[in-house]
Amino acid sequence: MGKIIAIANQKGGVGKTTTAINLGACLGVLEYKTLLVDSDPQANATSGVGVDPHQVKNGTYEVLMGKANIEDTILTTTSPNLDVLPANLDLIGAEIELVDMAQRERKLYQVLEKVRDDYDFIVIDCSPSLGLVTLNALTAADSVMIPVQCEYFALEGLGKLLNTIKIVQTQLNPRLEVEGILLTMYDTRLRLANQVVEEVRIHFQDLV
Repeated sequence: MGKIIAIANQKGGVGKTTTAINLGACLGVLEYKTLLVDSDPQANATSGVGVDPHQVKNGTYEVLMGKANIEDTILTTTSPNLDVLPANLDLIGAEIELVDMAQRERKLYQVLEKVRDDYDFIVIDCSPSLGLVTLNALTAADSVMIPVQCEYFALEGLGKLLNTIKIVQTQLNPRLEVEGILLTMYDTRLRLANQVVEEVRIHFQDLV
């Protein structure tokens, strides 16, 4: 049964997609069968592995809404052992349409369970929000990795995300763990970057 890792932070521009793509690709190179799930309507993870989002007829949105089977929607990439569940702009509508659905937070979990045994790892690239689609990712995941950019407002919003994770652990997914906080865009030459690293380590210690 594959391990599911969500890459999440509601703050934009912190390196979530880059982290998700590189993690998926590295796991593939290490000969772990890996699925990259694009749950961001911007579909940057999809284009990042060589798939044109404008050519994606069925993707994460269609699978979540029950309009397509995940087995028929997953695409093979040119990276070894790496498949992708692509996204397109239709995913924007998922936030609204999920609201009235029964078990709305568990749709992605239910979908991924169908292919979980086919992979060693499933990596979910989350959107820069804490909406229902991201909530679905956290409910489906075994762990969450939080990219944090080494800049002035690095910790902004992190408390809200960690609080959301606690709520998910309590109400939806008790097995969810914080995999770690990943410091991104770290330039050792910059005093500010080093100060941010020190501050994050003071607050979160071994999670960094």
